[in-house]
Amino acid sequence: MPLDEARVPVVLSTGQCVDRDPTVSALELAARAAQDCLDAAPGMGPRVQLVSVVNIMSSSTGPAPASVLARELGLNSARAEVTTIGGNSPQWLVSRAAAAISGGDLDVALVVGAEAQHSALLGGPAPAEVSDAPDPVIGDERVGVGPGELSVGLVAPVHVYALFESVIAHRARRSAAEQRVTLGEIMTRFTEVAAAHPIAWFRDVRSATELAAVTADNRLVAEPYPKRMCAFLHVNQGAAVLVTSLAAARAAGVADRAVFCWSGAEATDVWLPSARPDLGSSPGLRLAATAALGAAELGVDEIGAFDVYSCFPCAVEMAVEALGIAGDDGRGLTVTGGLPYFGGPGNNYSLHALATMVDRLRQRGGTGLVSAMGWYATKHAVGIYGASPPPRGWRRGETADGQRAIDASALTVATEADGPAVVVAATAAMGRDGAVSAAPLIARLPDGRQIAAAAEPGELADVAGRELVGASIEVSGNPPRYRRSG
Repeated sequence: MPLDEARVPVVLSTGQCVDRDPTVSALELAARAAQDCLDAAPGMGPRVQLVSVVNIMSSSTGPAPASVLARELGLNSARAEVTTIGGNSPQWLVSRAAAAISGGDLDVALVVGAEAQHSALLGGPAPAEVSDAPDPVIGDERVGVGPGELSVGLVAPVHVYALFESVIAHRARRSAAEQRVTLGEIMTRFTEVAAAHPIAWFRDVRSATELAAVTADNRLVAEPYPKRMCAFLHVNQGAAVLVTSLAAARAAGVADRAVFCWSGAEATDVWLPSARPDLGSSPGLRLAATAALGAAELGVDEIGAFDVYSCFPCAVEMAVEALGIAGDDGRGLTVTGGLPYFGGPGNNYSLHALATMVDRLRQRGGTGLVSAMGWYATKHAVGIYGASPPPRGWRRGETADGQRAIDASALTVATEADGPAVVVAATAAMGRDGAVSAAPLIARLPDGRQIAAAAEPGELADVAGRELVGASIEVSGNPPRYRRSG
């Protein structure tokens, strides 16, 4: 049966921009990217029914960025909405639009996001005047950590992701220093891609040694991560994609630019990091990727290009494991260069990845997979795209049964304890002076519960460089503190 073109979702056009001017605002960047996107699809502007804006962290946007943006673009009849926090949002929004088009409920949607954290760091533009009613907020509003993590200050993403990395290193029987060397070999390939991307914030190729060596300008942030392995948030970047039906694209005479949405799927890991039975892998990402591939009726070997979320190296390692591919896969793991080198514009990185993937497929053909991640490897969205139509139309991957199994695997979290425990994940966070400023960990109690704990002050000086995963500790107090046993 031929596909109904009115229900075949495509990404018709893209827009991306970068600007190092400290006076530019996130809304200005969003408007530039969106206008470029609309200019690449003549005649589609008046047909836009929905403007979806990815949550903007920059404080100068006001409560109604989508409404303001729609008005500036002349899209006065479009509905406006903004997402909750989460780097999964861009891919989720595109899949959501694709589902609505496939279901006959939508024809044209504009998805936009931007950040101006570079401007904010340097003083930034004046905050926007508040005159519009707040935009409707869509997405999961749950915060990413619970009382256990909060009680010991385990909130900074670099600290939580460093905990995940410690589990991966321990499983591979590598010390933190050895793990850094391995990570340098993975991430150097990301710098090569960023160096060739015109929108990348950093366009320098870095060797594995440069990335792994702890130096004055590559200080250790949280063991085992030095600065050059961490997402770089202080960028000014914007991106937009126009999602339409193939019929709308054909009516506008620009269907030759269409890249097809094949499938999408979403899942979450056990919500709280302290409740996860294995902090070194991502069942949620595996579930979403497997479901998206299954819905597209493709094997991973049939995917021509990947962009996996890369806020920290463990996110890349988790994706490699979830997809069942090698870390040095010849197809590469990124089309942008990743969050540490291309740039990490808040929640919007994956819209750049998606836009770049679309441009690549338009030029080279084939298929591509984009994975997006929110909070602490918590929320996952995966999309598959192709230069040709999917044989059975766009399909959403089913994850309900798998999600119930993941949710059921959550361990009970203790917020206080007095006695022995075994470390399951640990890191040492460093201040700018190179001294250990904190050493949070997650440990397993004898009764099977898990607990987040901070080091007693006397322990800090001896934590750096020590391998704590698997070690016995004593936990006491509220909030919990630990000391090494023996």
